[in-house]
Amino acid sequence: MRKHFANKAISMMFHHRVVAVSLLILCSVVSFGALSRAAGPTEQVRATVDKVFGMVKNPNLKLPAQKKDLQARLAEIIYPRFDFAEMAKRSLGPHWGRRTPEEQREFVKLFAELLGRFYAGRIESYASQNVAYTREVEDKNYAEVDTTIVSDKREKVSINDKLHSVDKEWRVYDLVIEDISIINNYRSQFNRVIARSSFEELVRMLKEKQS
Repeated sequence: MRKHFANKAISMMFHHRVVAVSLLILCSVVSFGALSRAAGPTEQVRATVDKVFGMVKNPNLKLPAQKKDLQARLAEIIYPRFDFAEMAKRSLGPHWGRRTPEEQREFVKLFAELLGRFYAGRIESYASQNVAYTREVEDKNYAEVDTTIVSDKREKVSINDKLHSVDKEWRVYDLVIEDISIINNYRSQFNRVIARSSFEELVRMLKEKQS
């Protein structure tokens, strides 16, 4: 299973299925705002899963006319709770420092929309998944929470959620799925595009994905 997942993850940026799986994992670490910073990472993760899944299971939000409303509500949860700036910076690696502040801001926006758009559009189909919490490690301003996603067919995917403290909240800066780092994977994809063409071409491709 790990070999199969790794092969799929290599094309994450342009493969909807893999992106959808990774964004399913994101639901386990969003929306910490209503929780006290005194709560441990696992407690925050568990409360978030209940909140997000409770929303997508709401029959009043499943009507076609309510689809945009549901996606808007999910976006309100997602965007403030991820450290997209840190994730975007890590995904560009050495290329980040070569960009102007304006280019950096635009890239953060595109990166956030890349993840958020897929998440909001696909999370409903994953509402029946079960999440098991297996390990927590906290070291000052950093924490890791290990979880396992169990599907209806009893298939399992292991996830390591990497978080850090930002303004007294835990925010995501990377997710490791079956030993594959999302940030490292994106960095590899982005590096390939930039080396083959340019940063401007990467931005163009990200914009194209959103059209």
